[in-house]
Amino acid sequence: MRGVHAILYALFDTDERLDREAMRRQVHLCLHARVAGIAALGLATEVAKLSVEERQTLMDWVSQDVAGRVPLGFTITGASVTEQIAMVRHAEKVGANWLILQPPAGGNYPAEEYLNFFGRVMRATSLPVAIQNAPQYLGRGLSDEDITRLRASHTNFSLIKSESTAEGAAKLIALAGPDLKVFNGRGGLEMIECLDAGCEGFLLAPDLVDYGVRVMAAYDAGDRAHALALHSETVPAINLLMQSIEHLICYGKRLFTARAGLPTNDRAPALRPDAEGLALIAAFARTFGAFDG
Repeated sequence: MRGVHAILYALFDTDERLDREAMRRQVHLCLHARVAGIAALGLATEVAKLSVEERQTLMDWVSQDVAGRVPLGFTITGASVTEQIAMVRHAEKVGANWLILQPPAGGNYPAEEYLNFFGRVMRATSLPVAIQNAPQYLGRGLSDEDITRLRASHTNFSLIKSESTAEGAAKLIALAGPDLKVFNGRGGLEMIECLDAGCEGFLLAPDLVDYGVRVMAAYDAGDRAHALALHSETVPAINLLMQSIEHLICYGKRLFTARAGLPTNDRAPALRPDAEGLALIAAFARTFGAFDG
């Protein structure tokens, strides 16, 4: 599992339907970029805009296109334990290798309620399970102590998908111990520092995932200076894209499609790009070049 995994964008056609060919192209480009794994149905996949049937369709498509070549993960969302377990069953059916649980979107409850919720879903599967702990994006999350409690009672809870600073990741790693791996996100901000802290990998949207793969490969090869130099090239773009999830979906998706030679179509409601933002994305696309693997 160590490495940079791609978390896919939802790509739509002009009628705002999921675009089968564009999704296939996205998977193939990520595979050619030598990602360590592929995941879908996260925040970058605009999962809140997808019906249950569309989520299952994406599971089917991505599984077909990955075809067992790298580990395959799916984020599991749902308003109830029953709904999440139903999504778990479909993920198992299509051959998922691991799952990422999100807290239910509605309401804001005490930590004990979320611990019980996650525990019931975890007990329903033998697959390795991660928790997406991103309170700044989801509006709710678990403390480091809550995570430790959950890990103590569920052996298949083996990974945290964090959206934290390097300092926060280091604290979590120290508290959780070696058996609970930490993946970070945030578009790859502080990537070198997170690796120094002990992060096992990253889940990054495809816009610059090829650069993320190269950064981590250099780091793991012992060439920290080269990893830092590569990463520094991407920081201005990451700072633009990670202003919010809406920014990532609006501008990150456009950076990916510009580099991949694909059309960009939004599904409403969406943050619409302005002229200044589009000019920046065009400049970044020229800087980083075609996404051809």
